[in-house]
Amino acid sequence: MPRHYYTVDEANALLPSLRRILSELMEARQRIVSAEPELWDLLEKSVRNGGGKKAGMFLKDFEIVQQNVRAIDALGIEIKDINSGLVDFWSKRDGREVYLCWRYGEACVEYWHDIDAGFGGRQPL
Repeated sequence: MPRHYYTVDEANALLPSLRRILSELMEARQRIVSAEPELWDLLEKSVRNGGGKKAGMFLKDFEIVQQNVRAIDALGIEIKDINSGLVDFWSKRDGREVYLCWRYGEACVEYWHDIDAGFGGRQPL
């Protein structure tokens, strides 16, 4: 499938949906991370008895994370950091491939960077 190159307007138009997807993904991830010590016990018990209700709750969170990552991937958007909701949109600037860079909590897409520059190389549009 050919790569989609986003304009700033196209990327900004996706932000309401992307915010919802990332919010759900980040909340599920936080529940998993917060329960990490408890997860090992649940996994051990699940080998013997199916894990019970709590194991089922964490399984749902893992599924939420997977589904939302797939939804973002399907849009051709790259997740760079799930913890902060950092994503990059493929774009073109002056005839070369770049990323439009956006992080959860920002009002709109206001930054870009070279493909190999990463977050530290963000520059205002």
